Amino acid sequence: MYLRALDILRRFVERAFQAVSGDLSLGQMRDLIVPLDHTPIIQRRRAVLIHSRVRMVAAAFAVLTPLWIVIDAFIFAWPLSGWLAALRIVASAAFGALALRYRITDDIHSAWRGLALLLAVPTVFFLLSHPMLNQQEIVGVAAAVGAGYAFLPFVMVAGLSVFPLTALEGIGFALPMLVAHLTAGVYGSLVFPFPSYIGALWLLVLIMVVATLAAMSQLHFMMALVDQASHDGLTGAFGRRIGEELLRLQFAHAQRSDQPLSLIFFDLDDFKKVNDRYGHDEGDKVLRGAAEAIRGMLRQSDVLVRWGGEEFLVVMPNTPCEGALKAVERLRGEGFGRRPDGTRQTASVGIAEHTADGPREWEKLVELADHRMYLAKQAGKDRVVAGELPDAALVG
Repeated sequence: MYLRALDILRRFVERAFQAVSGDLSLGQMRDLIVPLDHTPIIQRRRAVLIHSRVRMVAAAFAVLTPLWIVIDAFIFAWPLSGWLAALRIVASAAFGALALRYRITDDIHSAWRGLALLLAVPTVFFLLSHPMLNQQEIVGVAAAVGAGYAFLPFVMVAGLSVFPLTALEGIGFALPMLVAHLTAGVYGSLVFPFPSYIGALWLLVLIMVVATLAAMSQLHFMMALVDQASHDGLTGAFGRRIGEELLRLQFAHAQRSDQPLSLIFFDLDDFKKVNDRYGHDEGDKVLRGAAEAIRGMLRQSDVLVRWGGEEFLVVMPNTPCEGALKAVERLRGEGFGRRPDGTRQTASVGIAEHTADGPREWEKLVELADHRMYLAKQAGKDRVVAGELPDAALVG
């Protein structure tokens, strides 16, 4: 009774949340708030996008930052204009180095470092330039230009909106700018006195919230595009291109950790006869039913890929060949759905495993599973081959 009540409450909360948030589920909202549970595909796409935008913004600031030296020289007296010019030259060099030298990778941790470095340059520039502006009385036009220096944190916090970030990431990257702004207010300024800094801090927090929401919106849009592009529209399985990418990642992890990785290659038996006799609509129903049946045997960590036509590939991390074989046998007992005439749909299956078979490349592991699937076909279909010798490793 207690578990039933909790389940009812959970479903009520989910429906209420979806009524407010539109197409967002609780799981999707969690992914927009916390970056820990993103799929490898999302992490890699996001890392590349953050890297490219870091380099783009850094290149723009590398060009624009030194151009303001002329205005500083015209507005401020020497030696203040000279010190500001030196700061701008150093900042421009730092931006240029970041734009030219920081390599674009698909590592999210490297992307975080790149964004942190991008924000660190104007933060340091702001903290160093602020005391310089306090060393002389600034009035008139010079005061207006000096106020522009005080608004630098606002510009950088607003700039977070161009990156696909979660809520926690947006707050985390904005916090140094908020601290720098508050530190400058405590230090004091003739251009922007302390009471004004306290009032402006509230505005800066609001800009941080808006920028973070914009960054989350970018992330949600990117995730939707990746999800749409990565899944087969008919069966809901991953498409082959994304499947290859996931398999490459899993294979590399299995090699590094020396853990088992099983591949199961399915080919639906006599599927062409369904299309020829009943038409493609009925064939599509058979494919959907088979995909649903295969999906029913998967764990959360397993990956289902539509490899092509009536072929499916299942990637099972941390699974030896014996475990994959047991899972397939349970599936064969339940069947791969029904054909249009009501008979059970069968499949020929080949299994290959990383540690047992020892290929050095993931492509070879796929070829081996594919080859064993053909051995099952040749042995009479509706078979599973998990080794090179059918007599020893073929299950009928």
